[in-house]
Amino acid sequence: MKKIYFLMIFLLFSIQIPAQFISENKDLMSKEMGRYQRMIDFNVNPNTLNYDLQYQRMEVFLDPEVFQISGTVTSHFLTNQNMSSIYFDFTNVLPVSKVTYHGTDLNFQQLTTKELKVDFPASLPSNTLDSLTIHYSGAPDNSGRTSFYMGTHDGSPVLSTLSEPYGAQNWFPTKQSMNDKINRFDIKITTPNQYSVASNGKLMSETLLPDNKKLTFWRTNYPMAAYLVAFSIGNFNKINDVIGNSSFPFVNYLYPSTNANSGVMDNIEWTKTAMTLFENHFGTYPFAAEKYGHMEFAVNGAAMEHQTMSSMNSFAKSTIAHELAHQWFGDKITCGAWNDIWLNEGFATFGEQLVNEKNLMTHSEFMTYLANQMSIITSQPNGSVYVNNNNLGNIPVLFSGRLTYVKGGYVLRMMKWILGDEAFYQLLKDYAANPAFAYSYAKTEDFKNQILVSTGRDFTGFFNDWIYGEGYPTYTIKWNQSANLDMNFLVSQTQSDPSVSFFEMPLPVKVTGSNGETAFLVLENTSNAQLFSKPLNFQVVNVEFNYEKQIIEKNSMVVFDDALSTESVSENEVMLFPNPVSDRLNMKGIKKTADFEIFSSDGKLIRKGKYSPSQTIDVSRLKVGVYFLKINAKSFKFVKE
Repeated sequence: MKKIYFLMIFLLFSIQIPAQFISENKDLMSKEMGRYQRMIDFNVNPNTLNYDLQYQRMEVFLDPEVFQISGTVTSHFLTNQNMSSIYFDFTNVLPVSKVTYHGTDLNFQQLTTKELKVDFPASLPSNTLDSLTIHYSGAPDNSGRTSFYMGTHDGSPVLSTLSEPYGAQNWFPTKQSMNDKINRFDIKITTPNQYSVASNGKLMSETLLPDNKKLTFWRTNYPMAAYLVAFSIGNFNKINDVIGNSSFPFVNYLYPSTNANSGVMDNIEWTKTAMTLFENHFGTYPFAAEKYGHMEFAVNGAAMEHQTMSSMNSFAKSTIAHELAHQWFGDKITCGAWNDIWLNEGFATFGEQLVNEKNLMTHSEFMTYLANQMSIITSQPNGSVYVNNNNLGNIPVLFSGRLTYVKGGYVLRMMKWILGDEAFYQLLKDYAANPAFAYSYAKTEDFKNQILVSTGRDFTGFFNDWIYGEGYPTYTIKWNQSANLDMNFLVSQTQSDPSVSFFEMPLPVKVTGSNGETAFLVLENTSNAQLFSKPLNFQVVNVEFNYEKQIIEKNSMVVFDDALSTESVSENEVMLFPNPVSDRLNMKGIKKTADFEIFSSDGKLIRKGKYSPSQTIDVSRLKVGVYFLKINAKSFKFVKE
């Protein structure tokens, strides 16, 4: 979702904009609330679960000077149970004149629940492929929210749609539940012949008709969510080009003044750079058999990732990148519930991060950008990326710039830090290519499971902390250096919100020597007051934490402590060190011989034995990975490196 709201997101991503921008931009947020409040009613309409909507053909007349639509929508559906009636999501404000079925008119009702109920003359058996045509005309329902837009540009009329999340039902009968994509969609729009029509899919034909009319026919053969069906009608210049690694069509419908603006045209040309970058990191562009492009539309300050053709009101490079990233994450794979909207918006925000890092910013600028994002995230102590059911009607939460967009994007950066670049980007490619989700829907748990399949790493704890949980950590890192040059660290953590008892994270530490030497250390922080010892071969003069803004934190401190050593830990506290460990594991606080067990991360018993005080546990033969040591009824997590 970009729309009017995305202008806010784009602006706050600029490094000049302070973190408090979100809370101060009350007018824009108010507009968002008005746009969506009435439409966030459900993820699934139970009345539409008895069929699969396979194909729709829209045949309508539209004049951008007139706020009206008239024509038909033909729907082909496959029944999955016996059914005597069928429901479509459709407003009761836009009148239906008749419903035709095999040459006969059917009884129907337009319900106040924004449903069209159609009764069949006889019950249809399960597994029946059938069709009907709905005839309607009138002014679309724009009460409470807008999905149908009239405007002008340089005195010329423009008519456009923007339906996310539930606005499609305001202008055509369809199925909006987040469980069924329309396999194929034909869009046939008749207009006065001076106008061009931009829409989803592939342009099949433009045909001049009598009485100065023109029929434009677009077809999409990729499954598509109803809210992504869109058009824009106006006095456009059409620019045909090619884009991508396989040179597929790149089509732009632009206002004449935009076409004449060299700066904007340069940015549109830059889309090719972003496309190549995303194809290399996310996988092949998902709709290459049709096109990618942009259409300008009548929604001021807005942008929206309509499938194969993003609707745009301006062409900043970050906006272009965000909408383009959505073609993989949002359009090819669509969030399976509005609770999971971060799978759309967080991923698209990460796409912005990627182009900023790789193409648009110097390293210093990128660090400033990340610092600004982190300030936005930590400007409040709570709030989760995942939207709970009781907040689905709370529009500032559902489309939160701080959480859904910025934090959603940043947790992906943290995953990249944990996994490494190669494994992370392979994960994204695997996710985008998974036939269970490709051209369909996915939920948060689906993506978490994909991580396990692709990497062998269980991110359950990470998701509990960073996606479902709230807040962020603040670290105090004490350090000194032993006479043998080993680095000693004592890491403590506090949490901004009680929903997370402890954030388990690998902590990035950079140390600098007296002669300019550098070393990059990772502290696998799995418990509070955790002690680490790292071998080194030079004298350290500076320690820097989170040096590349790899993780979310706030107000953390790095403190030199001359007295720090393994003996610094309380005699009564049990702890493991070093952690991570390569060969021998030490324990502090065990005062008598005790049985111990070592388990793998999936709960399998790997080893058992006895531990005696002042001895060590040999783990040199363990494979690299995460393990749990159980001793004296306590369990400790450690990492074998």
